[in-house]
Amino acid sequence: MVNHSYPAGFLLLGFSEHPHLEKILFVVVLCSYLITLLGNTLILLLSTLDPRLHSPMYFFLSNLSFLDLCFTTTCVPQMLVNLWGPTKTISFLGCSVQLFIFLALGTTECILLTVMAFDRYVAVCQPLHYATIIHPRLCWQLAAVAWMMGLLQSIVQTPPTLRLPFCPHRQIDDFLCEVPSLIRLSCGDTTFNEIQLAVSSVILVVVPLSLILISYGAIARAVLRINSAEAWKKAFGTCSSHLIVVTLFYSSVIAVYLQPRNPYAQERGKFFGLFYAVGTPTLNPLIYTLRNKEVKRAFWRLLGKNGDSKNT
Repeated sequence: MVNHSYPAGFLLLGFSEHPHLEKILFVVVLCSYLITLLGNTLILLLSTLDPRLHSPMYFFLSNLSFLDLCFTTTCVPQMLVNLWGPTKTISFLGCSVQLFIFLALGTTECILLTVMAFDRYVAVCQPLHYATIIHPRLCWQLAAVAWMMGLLQSIVQTPPTLRLPFCPHRQIDDFLCEVPSLIRLSCGDTTFNEIQLAVSSVILVVVPLSLILISYGAIARAVLRINSAEAWKKAFGTCSSHLIVVTLFYSSVIAVYLQPRNPYAQERGKFFGLFYAVGTPTLNPLIYTLRNKEVKRAFWRLLGKNGDSKNT
């Protein structure tokens, strides 16, 4: 039997098999969400108000911060409700909206991190031509491409996923509506959906990650040719924050979308999915603010103090 009407929506099982863990996760997720809101809002505020941060790097960073705010707000409130109480339902409309936005924003972040890697490549390998290559118009164009690619991916993949013949129990073994978990819920033939997921994962995860690795390979070769320790330190400071963010984001994405189909991988994938949805948006602003001198100086200037004199 399959359900084609979806009148009552779905059950998000999440970590219901570990009830003792749910209250702990509620506190962790809530704290992470508050840090996400505070950190990313601060970066958006600094990037807008401080003229010294009106550069391509911080333009892309503000896009990432806005994306992370939307990303977590799409799923965390529903997740908190499900973790706190016994009711773990989500309506079919709510699941559809969550899936559409989550897909769009996840894809946008993959492309945006690739764009940021290209920006870092030009900054390190072509410093004299940086202003000419990475001009404001190109920044807007690259950001628009990232957001449009996310929207296109969601338009292509969301409808076939929602048209699957879902099993009557309507139990999603996850804490949010994602493509892999909805495919597992289907009682019908999912061959097309699995092929579509595999192809989109290669195009939107593997290819961008490969381009990022190529960019950092070129950066590494350029840095190794430099004999100045100060230049090495500057190059590391320029790229380290982005490289950490890329590592955290792509490791969790690969664990969620490219995992094998077995119970152990599925259980492990839920924890990686939690980190992907909650952890990375929380850590991103912390990484950029704690490791970035210009952001810290801008923060002190916003408070009315001389940020250039602070010990950073």
